[in-house]
Amino acid sequence: MAKVSFKEAIKVWIRVAIYSFGGPAGQIAVMHKILVEEKKWIDESRFLHALNYCMLLPGPEAQQLATYIGWLLHRTKGGLVAGGLFILPGFISILILSVLYAAYRDIGIVEAIFYGIKPAVLVIVIGAVIKIGKRVIKNGATVSIAVLAFIAIFFFEIDFPIIIVLAGLIGFVGGKIWKEKFQIIAKKDEKFNIDNGQSIITFDVVSPSLARTIKTVLIFLILWSLPLIVIAASIGIENIFFSEGLFFSKTAVVTFGGAYAVLAYITQKAVEDYGWLQSGEMLDGLGMAETTPGPLIQVVQFVGFMGAYRLSGSMDPLMAGILASILVTWVTFVPCFLFIFAGAPYIEYLRGNKNLTSALTGITAAVVGVILNLGIWFAIHTFFSTVNEQHFSGMRLLVPDWNTLDFGSLIIAMLAAFVYFILKWDMLKTIAVSVLSGIIYFFIFKL
Repeated sequence: MAKVSFKEAIKVWIRVAIYSFGGPAGQIAVMHKILVEEKKWIDESRFLHALNYCMLLPGPEAQQLATYIGWLLHRTKGGLVAGGLFILPGFISILILSVLYAAYRDIGIVEAIFYGIKPAVLVIVIGAVIKIGKRVIKNGATVSIAVLAFIAIFFFEIDFPIIIVLAGLIGFVGGKIWKEKFQIIAKKDEKFNIDNGQSIITFDVVSPSLARTIKTVLIFLILWSLPLIVIAASIGIENIFFSEGLFFSKTAVVTFGGAYAVLAYITQKAVEDYGWLQSGEMLDGLGMAETTPGPLIQVVQFVGFMGAYRLSGSMDPLMAGILASILVTWVTFVPCFLFIFAGAPYIEYLRGNKNLTSALTGITAAVVGVILNLGIWFAIHTFFSTVNEQHFSGMRLLVPDWNTLDFGSLIIAMLAAFVYFILKWDMLKTIAVSVLSGIIYFFIFKL
């Protein structure tokens, strides 16, 4: 009986972080490939069980999934390392890009890099959606739930939490009537073993403890609020740092469905109410988050940077932007660790519960439809400069203006699809080819 060494786990979490491109679908696919298929540290059932819980939470599900699996392997220190390393590359990348954007945005090479990356990321997301769908869509019932979830969110704009609740109810009821359709996540023993060809990796079930839960909640609530307390005590509440810290603390608990779900709300507040961004800049920030490793919700770091850069007062604008980036990232992600460390013991304890398993099967199927919605949204906005919304009979249609079709992005996407799907190149090589193609195309046809 053996366990994964902490040193080996750190190396793997660094690898996961470096490859965490392509939004939640791509990031989840990367973790599945490395942790389930290659390392065999966790099996399909337990991976999906953890993913289902993370999908229910506000915040970035991929980062929370990494935290959850890190916690399974090495408890609190494992979760902190896995979740923290998952954030770090994206934080550094977006900080650098934010500085370049604020100070050098008109330089052609910066625009060219952004232009080339997006089509490659789109291809990676499409591949991830296909892989995830094959793993969790097992029968007509789960296909139907996935299709209905897609229709609900794409055409009727039904809120993600409502879709998840309804899917869970369908799974719960369905498990009572058609057990074979909704008992996809197999029941496991109290101990979980994997034969990886070399040793047996064992996870022990941790019995939930109310005292431990209360202690965990209090510790992370203090950590979450500490920066705001320090800012209020030292320089007051009438400043850009307190405003951003408070605002993004609120958004951290309502980001169900990922970055896109809360994007409109953040844009409206940041542009119209606070003046942190100019019109259209949010899409530039989202492009940064989509084309760098780490969670898409990391876009809030760009918003925080630009707000402090513009409203820095007597402080150096770049220094103000850097400090705001750290603050916004802190108040956004500390709750993620709170949700995992407080909730994971209960979710693991209930893993063999048939009612919970049926409900989570329904939720998993619905999530496939939601991720498909994100992929299509991304594709439309990558290939067309202008996308109009039309509403009738309670439905929303995204209608691209075909006169704004970007042939360059389409050609680069086709090239990326060829090297990724046909030649089987990995993500970083695919992105490198796409960036190089984008730079060449941009300087020949765009300038």
